[in-house]
Amino acid sequence: MGKDKLKRFAENETFGNMVQPKRSEVQQGLSLRGNWAAKHFKNTNPIVIELGCGHGDYTVGLARMHPNINFIGVDIKGARMWRGAKIALAEGLTNVAFLRTDIELIDNCFGPTEVSEIWITFPDPQIKYRRAKHRLVHPDFLKKYEEILTASGKIHLKCDSEFLHGYTCGITQLLGYTVSEAYYDISHQLRHEPNNILFTIKTYYEQKWLAQGKAITYLCFSPAGKASQF
Repeated sequence: MGKDKLKRFAENETFGNMVQPKRSEVQQGLSLRGNWAAKHFKNTNPIVIELGCGHGDYTVGLARMHPNINFIGVDIKGARMWRGAKIALAEGLTNVAFLRTDIELIDNCFGPTEVSEIWITFPDPQIKYRRAKHRLVHPDFLKKYEEILTASGKIHLKCDSEFLHGYTCGITQLLGYTVSEAYYDISHQLRHEPNNILFTIKTYYEQKWLAQGKAITYLCFSPAGKASQF
């Protein structure tokens, strides 16, 4: 393991906005589950989470724009989240936190209806069939999200993969979810809306894909009003 990673791991331990429970703790139910706003943020503001947050670009970017909402970046890569956590602390963003855990345990980390919105930004599309269950929009994951979302909760998927975008469109239709927005290329379809939030924040990977001329897709959907069919 590189010295930089070890240094970041050590520094993460000192960050007040970084929560790093043991896997066994999460499996038993995280102590903050159902009480993030009151216990961690010390307020009653809504909770929005970014799954697979990486460097935390969206977590931090959204927190800057919405000081009255609590944002939590979730990932297992502590060395990557270090950057977002450090920036948030340097800027005095008290509405930002980072949770280091496996996303498959997300329903053990948040209580029923605790989360208002979920952002999934540039996840691995897991194109091979045998990897399907690892897609963050696979029905098994969506069941977990449905449990922690509020009645009107939304899920945002922003990625560079036409395959994942199409797959998710199909899954939402199959499960009876409500799709409120769907764009196959935000740069083309929203070119007259330069101040749209989808342009305002660009992740590390988004900048990389844009430089290669790739189209960026976006989908916003909600399980609202749906009886679970899982």
